[in-house]
Amino acid sequence: MNTFELNILASDKPFFKGPCESLIVPSLDGKYGILPHHSNMIIAVVPGKLVYVPLGQPKQEVAVSHGLAKVENNEVLVLVDSVERVEDIDAQRAIQAIKAAREALMQKRSIREYRIAQDQLDRAMNRLRLKGKTDFLKDRDKE
Repeated sequence: MNTFELNILASDKPFFKGPCESLIVPSLDGKYGILPHHSNMIIAVVPGKLVYVPLGQPKQEVAVSHGLAKVENNEVLVLVDSVERVEDIDAQRAIQAIKAAREALMQKRSIREYRIAQDQLDRAMNRLRLKGKTDFLKDRDKE
């Protein structure tokens, strides 16, 4: 079977390394699919759901934050700030992070602090989407 070598690295730890059958990366232009022998390229990764199929295993879905993916010579390197399995996501913690990030966005701060808060909000909202807790995201307008 055709495979490529996949290496997923978070800023604090290696997450996955091994042969892979396919990969779907969240990018600025939407979801980007990668199969064996893909042409060389670099992709900007945005917060979203990364899906990969390790050789001989079921599909894996994980939440990723900002980063990049490099495809070169049938090897894919995904470098992101954070990566989490869906089952490891704590929905209550994500809700608290959303509330804290929204509060930080409303305060008058520097551009840098604003961008950090926006990144935290994006990451927390992505975690809730992957966990299937979209009811909180809909209810936010009622607050």
